[in-house]
Amino acid sequence: MDHNVVRPGQTIGILGGGQLGRMMAVAARHMGYRIAVLDPTEDCPCAHVADEHIVAAYNDVEAAKQLSEISDVITYEFENVDLEVAKLFEADGKLPQGAYSLEVTQNRSKEKQVAVDAGLSVPDYVIVHTYEEAVQALSTIGFPAVIKTISGGYDGKGQLKLEHEEVLDQTESFIKDGGTYIVESWLAFDLEISQVFTRCLDGKIAYFPIGENLHKNHILHETRVPARVSEDVVEKAQEAVSLLADKIGIVGTFAVEMFVKDEDIYINEMAPRPHNSGHYTIEACSVSQFEQHVRAICGLSLLPVQSFPAAVMINILGKHRSILIDKLEQYHGFHLHDYGKKESRQNRKMGHVTFIGNTLDEIDERIVENQIHLW
Repeated sequence: MDHNVVRPGQTIGILGGGQLGRMMAVAARHMGYRIAVLDPTEDCPCAHVADEHIVAAYNDVEAAKQLSEISDVITYEFENVDLEVAKLFEADGKLPQGAYSLEVTQNRSKEKQVAVDAGLSVPDYVIVHTYEEAVQALSTIGFPAVIKTISGGYDGKGQLKLEHEEVLDQTESFIKDGGTYIVESWLAFDLEISQVFTRCLDGKIAYFPIGENLHKNHILHETRVPARVSEDVVEKAQEAVSLLADKIGIVGTFAVEMFVKDEDIYINEMAPRPHNSGHYTIEACSVSQFEQHVRAICGLSLLPVQSFPAAVMINILGKHRSILIDKLEQYHGFHLHDYGKKESRQNRKMGHVTFIGNTLDEIDERIVENQIHLW
């Protein structure tokens, strides 16, 4: 018997109790695992399906030790968790993903450098600390451009798009003393894609179909599969993530967002865990990104990925949720996921719906019939 394998009946600890933790937990529960979660929110989504919930801050070392004591393996549901806590779990031999993938993806500068070191293309960028340095960087990079905080920030938070020189003064109020920022060229890309994949301990990789991502107000609105890309782009994307996986030492499900322009790919951002753009895999694939993740961190072999010909995942934000839930019986033809979040804010992700079918045209007809295209 391999004692490195975590078996059904043992406990998976999850750092972070949001919707990703919840969907990980659901997949793991189906396989017979127990779940412990550490999250500061009393009624977090993952707590609804966990066996134990430690209510504490992510950087609470004593709480982290408690999670380690009751868990046989530990994972995290998002990258903005405390790096020192992750290193504690790694030292205990309970974090197969390791802390390095967190270290890279928590820092946009390191993320870009890892991609460049792997021989991959990224939009032109400069790291800056002051307004004067930002002005100098923009004189080199040109407009349009985007300035982002070096860490944190998601769904459009922590970034500012600069269309032309006349709005340069906005940068001065965006930059705070002592901060580090990345000034990046705004690439006029043809489309944005996500390659979600899972890598197990022996280095084998299982790829999910590439999704095309459409955003509204900097928030992912929908992911469409298959993406409108050539086989050549698919091969480039898979080769790119394979290089990154080896360089970072990835274990588990991982996502890489890329821009496609004229058949070339540019690495945008990485996520060291299951990703919003991979939610379609729950119904549209023979194995979900969450089950593959559980299998990888528990030392099990990955399953081959088979998929429906077409799928569309659409996020439900707070402003959409009551529209959908109040008249749910009038809707048809999609799978509903509600995350069970107590507080519904306008642009907060509250759930998602997934359409599956034979063609994207057929799915788009159903989206229009349900008037979800108006969201």
